Amino acid sequence: MNIQHSNDNGSAGIYLHIPFCKTRCTYCDFYTLTNESQIDKFVEAICTEAALRKDEIHEEVKTIYFGGGTPSRLSINQFKKIFEALYNNYNIDPKAEITAEANPDDLSDEYLKTLSNLPVNRLSIGIQSFNNKELKFLSRRHSSQQATNSVKIAQSHGFNNISVDLMYGLPNQTIDIWRENLEHVTNLGIQHLSAYHLIYEEKTRMYSMLKAGKIKPVDEELSTTMFSMLIDWMTSHNFIQYEISAFGKEGCFSQHNTSYWKNKKYLGLGPAAHSYDGYNRSWNISSLNRYIKGAESGILEREAEHLSIDEKYNEFILTGLRTMWGIDLSDMINMFGEEIYNYCIENAEQYIKTGKLIIQENTLKLTRNGIFISDGIMSDLMRV
Repeated sequence: MNIQHSNDNGSAGIYLHIPFCKTRCTYCDFYTLTNESQIDKFVEAICTEAALRKDEIHEEVKTIYFGGGTPSRLSINQFKKIFEALYNNYNIDPKAEITAEANPDDLSDEYLKTLSNLPVNRLSIGIQSFNNKELKFLSRRHSSQQATNSVKIAQSHGFNNISVDLMYGLPNQTIDIWRENLEHVTNLGIQHLSAYHLIYEEKTRMYSMLKAGKIKPVDEELSTTMFSMLIDWMTSHNFIQYEISAFGKEGCFSQHNTSYWKNKKYLGLGPAAHSYDGYNRSWNISSLNRYIKGAESGILEREAEHLSIDEKYNEFILTGLRTMWGIDLSDMINMFGEEIYNYCIENAEQYIKTGKLIIQENTLKLTRNGIFISDGIMSDLMRV
């Protein structure tokens, strides 16, 4: 099997945060806005930021990712303006993976027809569920039928690299509902699935409902069963679990997300967007008004932090163990030295003995059993 690997060292990615949503979902804690009155000013600002920060990336750009928020709230002309700014300021690989997140109800036949003429060559459609009761509970705007139709229309316009998102571990979600969601996904002939367990993030309506006793979280046994079913179902349909939450057909892994897990450099454009230059992390102000004013003045409001050796090691553990590629122990020694290497192996030993971790070809990886307690394993390998 010819498993694809991440981008080479001389490459970088660009992430664009599009903060607009028509409505706010009950579980979302991302920086988003439901007031779209400043969307034109935002587009001007993000194009300005692209020009102001062009010297931060000298490598060839291999991936571009429009995230949010809901990038499909952008008009085709707004997309065109942003692409013009990107191609004018960066060296973009002609074969770059260019992803746009989208909501099913935005993906009309006309919208997808014109979007297919832009450089976008990968869609990530936020379906979350094919069950109408669950969609209503999550405050999603689309129906199950709209979700199905959006994928089929995209396919009819030549999109052949489509990812969908699903959520599991929802209150009142049953094994039967989860199985039906998985059946819908594999029946659609898509190339990638990202599946996330519901997390009750503070400052969300879902969290407030939980604290008020209006909903109850699913029990741990059911969560584990759903995750196990997810792995079995997707792998039996020729999807590869290349990251804990991500399943792709061969050749259709998310190159952009893989670059995150491989600690590649990336530039984040837009309010609240994060960047990483290989040594430092930085992020833009989480305020649309201040972001726009900063772009207009030519002085962007940003913060940065320099990562310590321990922080870099912890990220190395966190990102590497999430993937099927695992952690190259030679890289660990080269990057962090013998002392940290010995610390890692010493703490990994208990999990190696119980079959939760394995070392193959000098690479430390989670086993199938280890995936189920991955958070605890990674925590135990980290340095505090």
